[in-house]
Amino acid sequence: MYEKTYPSKRFQHTLEFLKKHISTEETILDLGVENPFSKIMKEQGYSVENTKGEDLDTDFSSLTDSDAQVVTAFEIFEHLLAPFNPLREIKADKLVASIPLKLWFSPAYRSKTDPWDRHYHEFEDWQFDWLLEKAGWEIKDSAKWTNPVKKLGIRPLLRSFTPRYYIVYAVRKQG
Repeated sequence: MYEKTYPSKRFQHTLEFLKKHISTEETILDLGVENPFSKIMKEQGYSVENTKGEDLDTDFSSLTDSDAQVVTAFEIFEHLLAPFNPLREIKADKLVASIPLKLWFSPAYRSKTDPWDRHYHEFEDWQFDWLLEKAGWEIKDSAKWTNPVKKLGIRPLLRSFTPRYYIVYAVRKQG
């Protein structure tokens, strides 16, 4: 998954945001198969279970069968065709989710070899907020950060000050 680049900055920001809102006493269902960040969460004392690689557009069993208090979804919803549906099916009352933001100067990411490694959606922050609100979530906190690259050119320069990642902490709306 991270053969050429390890996202240290993204992982650092994500972990700081997670620690700000979620205690290690709470159980977590992390959407997606076990990955380097779910291992980091475990090393930090979190109790984490992962989904099994099922298609979350059509199979919600991991969401409805889990008794986890928190769902985390780090760079997952952009890969789904219909993220509204799994967001509605989550049983947990807390959600921490991050997405890559749509960049006006770069096309949506698409792996030519791995059909699971493609972005169907690249959201603007307001679009993701709206999706969460319509799916029954209330956003309590959010943050953005850039993802500069060590290359020369116009796009690398733009990446140094244009936010690339957006993370939210949300709770299930009551009523």
